[in-house]
Amino acid sequence: MLVDSHCHLDLIPHSDPHSLVTTAQQHGVSHLLSVGVDLNSFPQLLAITQNLNNVSISVGVHPNTIQATEPDVTILCHLADNPKVVAIGETGLDYFRSQGDLTWQQQRFRTHIQAAKEIGKPLIIHNREATADTLRLLREENAATVGGIMHCFVEDWEIAQQVIDMGFYISFSGIVTFKNATLLQTVAKKISLDYMLIETDAPYLAPVPYRGQINQPAYVKYVAEFIANLRGEALMTIGQATTQNFWRLFN
Repeated sequence: MLVDSHCHLDLIPHSDPHSLVTTAQQHGVSHLLSVGVDLNSFPQLLAITQNLNNVSISVGVHPNTIQATEPDVTILCHLADNPKVVAIGETGLDYFRSQGDLTWQQQRFRTHIQAAKEIGKPLIIHNREATADTLRLLREENAATVGGIMHCFVEDWEIAQQVIDMGFYISFSGIVTFKNATLLQTVAKKISLDYMLIETDAPYLAPVPYRGQINQPAYVKYVAEFIANLRGEALMTIGQATTQNFWRLFN
């Protein structure tokens, strides 16, 4: 069985969450983590997943999301104090979409780390073209005490080792199946199965053979199959390891 460690059920267009989950189950996906990206839509995310027992959620504000009011530790901890919520995030830094003085983005990231430590739940980290600052803030805020996931990892082996040393899991998305993702494929070959997770980031980043189309949780199977072939291992081996890692992280 497989776990999709990062998707956005509430953002997949023209789809019913229940149907998406059923389709995922038919493809061997036993559990999904639907990740929050802003506080305004969090009630909707909670509502649509409330009766889906094999779906967990997170609460957080994506680094590119514009909020009328910046989240604080108190409100994040209050919303995360729900058995459905297993993580804080998606949070982190994104210097690709946001420009100028990004002190506000760094402070938002620090706030999420502090909330995760306060409530004792792992972090889901977004990093795009901000690797040095992402790792620096994680260290400065002692994020290793809660750990979490480096979602949609696209960096090289040296960075992967630093992430693992801080107690974070590396999550591979459909990008690993892309022909030009050679550095990432090297990481997928080298990494110990003890630190690997897989995801879709649906509706984004659909893997080959669906690249360019709307992604869905069922397609995490293709990420797992590609990594298995890359490593010369059985699909079951990848499935068991990544599923066990998910439940180890989220108890």
